[in-house]
Amino acid sequence: MSGDVLLSARDLTKRFTTRGPYGRKSEFTAVDGVGFDVRLGETLAVVGESGSGKSTTARLVAKLMEPSAGTLRFEGEDITRATGARLAHYRANVQVVFQDPFSSLNPRHTVERILLAPLDYQGTKPPGGRRVFARELMERVGLDPDHAQRYPAQFSGGQAQRIGIARALAVSPKLVICDEAVSALDVSVQAQVIELLMGLQRESGFSYIFIAHDLAVVRKIAQQVAVMNKGRIVEKGPCRQVFEHPQDAYTQALLAAIPRINPEWNRRRKGAR
Repeated sequence: MSGDVLLSARDLTKRFTTRGPYGRKSEFTAVDGVGFDVRLGETLAVVGESGSGKSTTARLVAKLMEPSAGTLRFEGEDITRATGARLAHYRANVQVVFQDPFSSLNPRHTVERILLAPLDYQGTKPPGGRRVFARELMERVGLDPDHAQRYPAQFSGGQAQRIGIARALAVSPKLVICDEAVSALDVSVQAQVIELLMGLQRESGFSYIFIAHDLAVVRKIAQQVAVMNKGRIVEKGPCRQVFEHPQDAYTQALLAAIPRINPEWNRRRKGAR
């Protein structure tokens, strides 16, 4: 393993073949030569507008789809084409929190069963017993453990997302991918979930890849930022550097589109140009 780098992506590319009129095939490149590092205990935010390729990048890293080209290294080991036990080990260490908790949680399963499913997949027995483990997970994310036998539909959107976060933490991952994990929530609930995510990271020391289009949220949670446009990373670096001294025109346009209510901030931005 090189330094404190947990995951390295190099030249990740994903092409899709589509059929047009009269059955004609065409190729679309959703992710084009993307590369970045995620360090231990750090949050890398991947930002861009809809269609920029950020969610496809997240799925490639999570091994939910295979890249057309490029490599992924985890803890120094090439896992790009991993199968069998190596793939199962990787998936235990890399978990995903999805945008819509209600579509990612089985509506027919209780919360307890949902939280124990990752352990069943890995063939792991929780210390202290299954019921105790599920209740402890619920407490950890701010849910009432007495509600372990309820179903997802009996929870609010924010509570359901907490269930999704708890499920991701069940197998003690080293990397959690948050794919627009707060974008479907009310602003006040977003703030609560962001605080939860940051607190869990301080507590356990895992890393995040945080996929988002809300730059205000990104600035609060991330240490590193990668800006994507049309499948490519056009700018990346420390969060403060990218926000205060953007180099790419696309990044500048994204930042200019953030609503501002602080006139002093606007004066500083204009004076820096």
